[in-house]
Amino acid sequence: MYRRNFCRALMALVLFFSLTVPAFAAAPQNISAKACVLMLADTREVLYAENENEQLSMASTTKIMTALLALESGLWEQQVKVTSDMVQVEGTSIGLLPDDLISVRTLISGMLLESGNDAANVTAYAVAGGQAQFLDLMNQKAAEIGMENTHFDSVSGLDTESHYSTAYDMALLTAYALENPKFRSICSEQSERVYYGNPPYARTLYNHNKLLANYEGAIGVKTGFTKKSGRCLVSAAERDGVTLIAVTLNAPDDWNDHKKLLDYGFSVAHLYDASGLQKSDLSIKVVGGDTATVGVAAAYTPQFSVAGDAADVQTKTYLKYFLYAPVEKGETVGCVCYTYNGKIIEQVPLVAAQSVGAVTTEKTDGPKQSLFHRIRDFFTKQE
Repeated sequence: MYRRNFCRALMALVLFFSLTVPAFAAAPQNISAKACVLMLADTREVLYAENENEQLSMASTTKIMTALLALESGLWEQQVKVTSDMVQVEGTSIGLLPDDLISVRTLISGMLLESGNDAANVTAYAVAGGQAQFLDLMNQKAAEIGMENTHFDSVSGLDTESHYSTAYDMALLTAYALENPKFRSICSEQSERVYYGNPPYARTLYNHNKLLANYEGAIGVKTGFTKKSGRCLVSAAERDGVTLIAVTLNAPDDWNDHKKLLDYGFSVAHLYDASGLQKSDLSIKVVGGDTATVGVAAAYTPQFSVAGDAADVQTKTYLKYFLYAPVEKGETVGCVCYTYNGKIIEQVPLVAAQSVGAVTTEKTDGPKQSLFHRIRDFFTKQE
């Protein structure tokens, strides 16, 4: 009996590891970071982590949030006149001076490429009227994204006692930010020609992210360093449709850490096409239509990244019980929800595959039928 139970336990253990970690994929070794996380951008699945929920200062990776809010403000083309109050900040700079003219678009580049603290400060004034007001926006957005262990107390990333985040929260922020095409485009530029000054003149901003030049598929995102924080780095890379996010906080060997993390991620993750899960025989009854039913189709076929077994992807379909004619082709009539390991990762609208016209059921030689009777007669015919 003991030997039998032992064998069963051993087989269960082997099965568990065979499903969760492919045999060919060795976990990253000798990561120097105090805290790190590797995440799939689309599903937010964590592939590897160490101390991912430990609250630490995150230096200029803070500017991911500052730049994101600037993008979402809608002030993309607005010209800002710099004042002396706006540029009273220490640390890295893009050389802004009082009375300079600069667009919000260029301020974003100044933050994401050159990590300009002055650009972050000017952004706070341009978007919210001051740093205190902008910090409120940063913390509101953090709560919206789900950054439960984060508090922003600096728009640029300079250290304060109440300015902190976690590797996991910074990965969540980055996954959200990369969904913005403008953010993704700017953070992936190795350099950019911009204009600002009084009067504005041409300058070149250079990205500090070395991975853009020496790691295949790299698309950013942000570097950071202070004495308290140590070296902080948020990176992202895309290959074959899979986008990975790596975060390290207080990592003396951050460039190599990220190569190890990303290499591991690409060895275990793959793009999953959900077309095989989509049903092709869906239909809905139509009341008062020139046909009794209307076909239903998914608005699109989703693709998303997974690292485990494709069998863990499941669907649940939600459809209206019936429709009233007329029905327009492409009209939303429900949705299909995709889950992976119990977590919702995509909700795809279900739409009418064709139009259905309305027909009258009124009798020419008698009184009009009530809506109740029309519906009753319709379902009676279906039985």
